[in-house]
Formats: sequence, C-alpha cells, structure tokens
Amino acid sequence: MNEQMQATLANLPHKPGIYIYRDEDGTIIYVGKATSLHSRVHHYFQPGADLSPKNRALVSHIASIEFIVVGSAIEALILENEYIKRHQPKYNVRLRDDKNYPYIKVSLTEDFPRVYRVRSFRQDGNRYFGPYTNAGAVDATLDLLNKIFPFRTCRYDASHWAAPPPGKAGEGEKEWKQKLLPRPCTQYYIHRCVAPCVAKATREEYDTIIRQVLLFLEGKHEAVLDDLRREMDAAAENLEFERAAALRDRIEAVEQLLEKQKIINTTSTMDQDVIALASADDETCAQVFFFRGGKLAGRESFTLKGTREAGAGEIMASFLQQFYSQAPAIPGEVIVQHEPDDMAELQAWLRERRGGTVTLTVPKRGDKVRLVEMVAQNAREALEMERIRWLSDSQKTALALQEVQAALNLPAPPQRIECYDISNIQGTANVGSMVVFENGKPKNSDYRRFKIKSVAGADDYASHQEMLRRRFKRMQSAADDATMSEVIASESGGEASPVESFHAMPDLIIIDGGRGHLNADLAVLDELGIHVPLIGVAKEDHGAIGEHEEIYLPHQPEPLVLPRGSQGLYLIQRIRDEAHRFAITYHRQVRSTKTFTSLLDEVPGIGPKRKKALIRHFGSVRAIAAASVEDLAAVEGMTRDAAEKVKEYIGAKESKTVQSEG
Repeated sequence: MNEQMQATLANLPHKPGIYIYRDEDGTIIYVGKATSLHSRVHHYFQPGADLSPKNRALVSHIASIEFIVVGSAIEALILENEYIKRHQPKYNVRLRDDKNYPYIKVSLTEDFPRVYRVRSFRQDGNRYFGPYTNAGAVDATLDLLNKIFPFRTCRYDASHWAAPPPGKAGEGEKEWKQKLLPRPCTQYYIHRCVAPCVAKATREEYDTIIRQVLLFLEGKHEAVLDDLRREMDAAAENLEFERAAALRDRIEAVEQLLEKQKIINTTSTMDQDVIALASADDETCAQVFFFRGGKLAGRESFTLKGTREAGAGEIMASFLQQFYSQAPAIPGEVIVQHEPDDMAELQAWLRERRGGTVTLTVPKRGDKVRLVEMVAQNAREALEMERIRWLSDSQKTALALQEVQAALNLPAPPQRIECYDISNIQGTANVGSMVVFENGKPKNSDYRRFKIKSVAGADDYASHQEMLRRRFKRMQSAADDATMSEVIASESGGEASPVESFHAMPDLIIIDGGRGHLNADLAVLDELGIHVPLIGVAKEDHGAIGEHEEIYLPHQPEPLVLPRGSQGLYLIQRIRDEAHRFAITYHRQVRSTKTFTSLLDEVPGIGPKRKKALIRHFGSVRAIAAASVEDLAAVEGMTRDAAEKVKEYIGAKESKTVQSEG
C-alpha cells in the first residue's frame, strides 16, 4: 500500500458517501456506498479480513482511493448508481447496455398526445412505460395498441385543432384560431385514428382514448373494458350505431387479448413485481414479472455482467438499484428471490422514488414462493436461450475459433471439435458422452454415448481411456464392424450413421478434467497412433485470485488461462458444459432403467419375456403402478394372476418411494 492510500485511509470520515477505487492506470475499477466511509473502506484492508475471492482480487489491484461525502445513505445509493452507469467499473455488477433500453412514451405535455417509442426516460411531465429489453417487442405492442385505440401517430403541431382546455391557454385563449388539415390521412380510413386533425373527434373524445391507453399500459384492463362498455352504451342510446359498433370491436379485441394472459391468484391486491436470478459464468439473467391486479401484465429479461464471484445478495441489490433508477413506475410490492444487501436502505430509497409505501419481500412459503419459483425457471430458460443465440451468431463463433487457434497454436481454426465427459454416482451407472461442434455450432447427429464396461468403481481416468479407445478404434475399424451396434444412437435422431460419425477425424479434442485426465487420454492417443491436439479444461480455485478456468496442454507444466472476456474461452466453456449435460442426461436414463428392471426382477412369475414386454409397453415404474390390473393383463404374454402380482408388488414399492421422496 502506497503512502497516498495510507493517508487517505487514515483520514476517512465517519459519514455516509461513496468510495472510488482506481488501478495504476487511473481507471475506476470499483465504486461502493457506505453509511460510514471509515468503517466500510477499512474493512477491505484489515489483516486477516474475511473477503470473498472477488474482493481479494479487487484489493490486489487498488492503487488509489477517492471518496465523496453525502448527506444520507439514500443519497450515497443514488450517487453510487450514477457512477456505475457512467464508468462501468470492472468489479461492479453492471446492467448491460442499460442506456439503450427502449420505453413507451405517452406525450401528455403536447396537444392530442402521441404514443411512441423512445430511448430515454425523463421527468418531464409525460408518462413512460418500461424499460423493455426488446425494441421489436415494443413496436409490436405499439402496433397492437393502435389497432385497439385509434390515437394519432403523426408529428403535426396539434395546438390549432381544438380550443385549449379552459384555464390552460392563459391570455392567448382569446386569440386562438382553429386551423385544421385539408384532409385526414390513411390511418383514419383504416380505423387507426379518430382524425382530430379534421375535427372528426373532439379534444374530450381523444383524451378518453389516451386515458384508456394509459390504463391498458398500467395493466388495468378491467377498467379499460368498463370504460369502453359505458361509451358503447351511451353511443347506442344516442343512436350513434356506427360508433357503438366500433367500440364493440375494441371491447372484443381487449377481451381476446386478456384470454391469452395467465391469471394469478395472490393474497395481495396491490401491484407487484417479482424478480428472480439465474447465473452462469460471468453473466446473470434477471427476470422481472409485472403483476397488475392479479394478472401477469408483462415480463422482461435483463443481463448483468461481472457477476462470476458476486453473491446472490450483491447481484440482487445491484439489479434493483440499477433497474428502478430508470423505471418510470414502482409498484407497491417488490418480491425478490434473494435478500439483497443493504435491504433497509434499498427499501427506503424505493419508497422515496415512488413517493409512497413500497414493501420489499423475500418470501419463505406460500403463493409468493411459487411465483418466485416460476420466475426463476423463466430466468434459467432465458439464460439458456442467450447461450443458444450466441452459438448461432456466425461472426462471434468465427472470432471464437480464431482465438482458440491462436491460444493453442493450432495451424488453423478447429472446424470439428469433440468433447468428452464421464458421469456416475460412486462408480454406478458409469457412462460417457461425446459431443461434436462443427464451425463452432453443435452437430447433434454426431453426438455419441457410451456405457463404460471395463471399469469397476469411480475411476474417471480409466473410464476416459476406455471411451477414447473405443471411439478411435471404431474409426480405424471397417465400416461394417459389428461392434458399431453397441453405440447408442444420438439424441437428435439425425441421418448420420455411427460409422460416418466415427470416421470423421477431429481437429481438436477437449476433455472435461485437469492434468491427470489429460495424461491418461494422451496415453490412449499415443497407443493408437492418433495425432490430434488434446486439451483438458478444469475450473480451479486460487484463493485470493479467485476461481478461473485453466486449460491444460500436453508437455506444458503451467496451464493456460484465457482472459475472462475471451470469446474463445466462452466457446470452450459452452462445449464443455454441453458434454456435461449430455453425460448427465444419459446417466439419469441408465440409472432409471436399472432401477426399473431390478424391481421387475424381484416380482415372482415375471421372467425376461414378460419384463421386456412391460418395459416396452409402460416405460416406467410409476406408469406400471398407476395402471389397472386389466391394463397389465392386456400386455402380451401377461395373465391376470401375473398382473395382480406385479400390481401388488410394484404398487407397494412405488408407494414407499413416493412417501420417502415427499
């Protein structure tokens, strides 16, 4: 620690504020808030302090400290958020590209307000809805709104279309003169605008439409329907049948939309946001579901960067802070999956921003827990879709392959990459997986799965060796080798045969494992005379430095560590994760089948033929337990007496299993 930092630490005030850490280049690498700057900052530098791996890495890069004193903890929270958005510090959890999120704006400050998409939110007297993560979805919403509510989409100055409302024109009210357009545009003729530009609608009628748009965007759909029904009834009573018919069509359009929405029964009548997280590598997906009046009014998915070693509480707090700093509206209750850091300060800040009561809830039981679980499941699915979108981006995968080539010193970008993994539980149901990526994308038709046959117990090295030996011996054997039938077909049901798949020579082999796995597999390749680049990938914990992926190469004592932002590392991780997923899926299938067949073996009077027929017909123990005696007896080769024995035995076993699982 240099003298300047020591002097700063010695003079830190016991007051609220933010502290700013810079590295040797003067770059801001972290911004934090504190109720007491002295206590919070000193905690980082105390000998033997219990710091997370992320904070230990942060401290090792701090070259200077700055601080700003403010009046309260809430002011510190606001200022911290502004600094994070402006400087995007490396060690802060950051909402990705937050400045680009679109909003829907209702321009209440102009005559005959418009409804349109904007890229920023301001406190200017207009109404904003969002932020949304998908500009295309915003445009689709606007198009739907315009089909239901005929507001104007033109950019004309509308101040001369109708007299100003009483009390709003001031001294200029007497000088006002009406000036209309010569004719309405196409929007009027296709029933998407009521044409106030040619006095087809009064200011009051147009304002009613805008009020309904606002209610709709707020999720108050029943209020919109009530309003429209009153208008329709009034038009019918006044014999305005054409207008009544148009209002009827709007009512039907809203009702059809509501039929597609999911109704949620909650114990609270207030508006709610439900937030859950899903993390992988250095990214976290934050999923927000917006409930209004007990109905799911919408949802959005956001990506947070720099979350690899951050705790769930820190990530949740950072997201709440960054999301609600730019949200035009805050509901009365925010339900979150994890308790955020500095929860009391966040709740006070949310109340201040809303100008009313806000409850920040971390549910432990009941309906709210089920809501959180539903949102968390969607967050996991969104994170997986982000992975799939990345793999489908040809430019990114091409760049990743070039980085892999440069990092591993390959003669060319590896076009075909094979990755291998083993899965078992204490040596039982021991299986292996082989996944194939071509041009950076998964080739499911070439995936293969192996039952490990020659290895007893949990010996990963020997299991890897058997798998590679079988794979490359089959490549070397004749195309009609009978042993090919041992290989289980790929998940996708593609047209490629096992022979065609195993004939292809990979440009790179990846092993899910460290130095020991690499050496074991290298011995097999040498034995068979296969000369293909081989690497092992493992995540290692290095204490103060933190966890990171290490790539092990043959005949090199030190592992290779790629930068965390590297596209090549991202691709290698994705391939490794896919091999792990494929192995786990097969392992569960094998384990389930073993359990099933072993139970049938215990039933008196059930031999190999009947067992095979039952497996083919029902597929699972639970299906047999749920079947009637008549259904069991109807299976080929079964009798009623045998069916009763199966029902009695399997039913009793399944009941005990369900009770123990419950």
